[in-house]
Amino acid sequence: MANIYHAFAVQSFIAEIAAARNSDPRDTLLEIIGPPRIVTLQELGVETLPNYGQSLEEHPIDTARHRRVIERVTELADWDNRQKNGRALGLAVHRSFLTYVAVVVSVVHGPDGKIRVDEVWSCLDAGTLVNRERVHSQFEGAVIFALSHALYGAITMQQGATVQSNFRDFRLMRFPEAPRAIHVEIVADDGPSCGVGEPGVPPVAPALANAIFALTGQRVRDLPIARTFKV
Repeated sequence: MANIYHAFAVQSFIAEIAAARNSDPRDTLLEIIGPPRIVTLQELGVETLPNYGQSLEEHPIDTARHRRVIERVTELADWDNRQKNGRALGLAVHRSFLTYVAVVVSVVHGPDGKIRVDEVWSCLDAGTLVNRERVHSQFEGAVIFALSHALYGAITMQQGATVQSNFRDFRLMRFPEAPRAIHVEIVADDGPSCGVGEPGVPPVAPALANAIFALTGQRVRDLPIARTFKV
């Protein structure tokens, strides 16, 4: 389904629309999603939808669930005060593996002038859960995994061979670079169970990119971010 780069492209572009309109990115995102409803194939302009192998009757595209995770994660992050105390916030949302996830990333300028990820909030709606503790830890790990890829995740080629051979020369986020806090909230939902393995990853990179724009006024259009920004 190509979730990671689709989420990055769509959520970054929506934030650009908000900036061009001089409007709140959250309000613009909610406006584009539209009112609470079940999205039909006719509305999407397609005859079929893979939907991760599940029926649309059991797992419809529900914009109310989209809106709920956005509204809750921005409440948790104190979105209305998003540019106070030297921090800047970025927002993104994505549905993958039938699960709805919204993420807010806070960035600040460190003492050395570099951009630092300060705090992250992730809110998910994955239907009925069996082990909430494991889901919680899975989404904490997804934040670190996604930040590593967004900041440093490049594979390069030289003379027809991959340069990076292992973690000694493939850059990952290190302990001092990790957010000082990762907050995960699970929306109560007694609907059918959805995926919790990968859905925490796609919204993180665009939320980070949007936060960097809010902090610096510069757009991130090329990944990994460390190529063009001091992080």
